[in-house]
Amino acid sequence: MAKQILIVDDEPNIVVPIQFLMEQQGYNVLIAERGDDALELIYQYKPDLVLLDIMLPGIDGYEVCEIVRLNPDYRNVKMIFLTAKGRQVDIAKGMAVGADDYITKPYKNAELMSKLEEVLETT
Repeated sequence: MAKQILIVDDEPNIVVPIQFLMEQQGYNVLIAERGDDALELIYQYKPDLVLLDIMLPGIDGYEVCEIVRLNPDYRNVKMIFLTAKGRQVDIAKGMAVGADDYITKPYKNAELMSKLEEVLETT
């Protein structure tokens, strides 16, 4: 059965190429543009992995990650921040709230796929 990936980003120019790449690799893809929509999809579908931007309308990515990590039923959902916030303090905060990995934009597709596959292997 194909793994399910939730892409959470409010920028279509980021979402569309990632969605295409994920689907080409055989993943099922869900998309959310807002933090609260991401939480609904996580609770409804329990995706294998969430690619999560930090700067989102409504609830930000840090809060989404924290909320999911507080629920024992969803602690196994893998989360990778995919964001333009690349300062060391941002990365440290992302890892502190429970991210499995952190990728800064711009990124290379090969780097994204490598980290995604690495994180999914630890399931």
